[in-house]
Amino acid sequence: MPRERGEKVVATNRRARHDYLIEKTYEAGLVLTGTEVKSLREGRANLTDGYAYIKDGEAFLDAVNIPQYLQGNWTNHAARRVRKLLLHKEEIVRLSHAVSAGGYTLVPLRLYFSDGRAKVEIAIAKGKREFDKRQTLRERQDRREAERAMRTRNRLGE
Repeated sequence: MPRERGEKVVATNRRARHDYLIEKTYEAGLVLTGTEVKSLREGRANLTDGYAYIKDGEAFLDAVNIPQYLQGNWTNHAARRVRKLLLHKEEIVRLSHAVSAGGYTLVPLRLYFSDGRAKVEIAIAKGKREFDKRQTLRERQDRREAERAMRTRNRLGE
C-alpha cells in the first residue's frame, strides 16, 4: 500500500502547449536514482528543453533538468542525464511509428507523483508554425475579452 495517495505535480511544460499541437498523451514511469527522487519531492525540475526518443525498442527522456539534491553527497546524480521511460511494448511501438511517420515528436508535458511513484506525461506532438501560434494567442485573447464583457454585463444587470 503506497504511503501517498493522489497526484502531486512537480513540473509542467507550458511552453510545449504553445509550440506544439498535442495529438495524444501517454503516462510513463521513470527510472530514477535516489537523489533524483528526493530532488523531485522538493519540487525541483524543469521540462522546458526536454524531449523523448525511441532507441532499440526502449524509450528515453533527454534534456530534462532535475537539479542536484542539496543534502546529497558524492552519490549525487547528474542534473541533465538521459533517463529511461517505463512504457508497455505496444505503446513504444505506437510511439515509434508515429515519430517515424514524420512531422511528429515526443514532448514531456508534466512530471508528477502518482500514488508515490514518479511519472511523466509525454505527448505525440506536431510543431506549430508561427501563424498557428499567433492565431492561438488571438483566440485566447478574444475569449478573455468576451468573458470580461459578459461579467460586466451581468454585474450591471443585477
